[in-house]
Amino acid sequence: MTTQTDTVLKLTRVIKAGPATVFAAWTDPAKMSHWCAPEGVECANVEVDLSVGGRYHIHMKSPEGEYNARGVYQEIDSPRRLSYTWRWDEKEHDCGDTLVTVEFNDLGESTEIVLTHEGFPNGEARDGHDQGWISCLARLEGLLGAETEG
Repeated sequence: MTTQTDTVLKLTRVIKAGPATVFAAWTDPAKMSHWCAPEGVECANVEVDLSVGGRYHIHMKSPEGEYNARGVYQEIDSPRRLSYTWRWDEKEHDCGDTLVTVEFNDLGESTEIVLTHEGFPNGEARDGHDQGWISCLARLEGLLGAETEG
């Protein structure tokens, strides 16, 4: 489900894994490298300093070019909530600093992810991120589904 205003994107998805597993996949560079880029884009390198004030860097590669997302962790409440700034290095994607907040709601054998990405300068920037996050969440679901089956 997607909910939007001009400057806020909100996505909800249920994944068949517990909150601790989903939170770990969201914060462990080795796991993030499998899902933290849209379909068709390689997550070439992920660096994470998982501490309040700590930084992360996601380096992505596609046939169209290379992209770098960076930010600073604002809130870490494992395995319930995570909040961090998001900014693109590349000028053509730059929206300034935006804020991503992810809630991991325990549904027993599943987790409801509520992702809120806010602070976009306009609807066009928000819409560009909508498709990216939907693709990333599908890849995360595929990764965790494969882990629970294997």
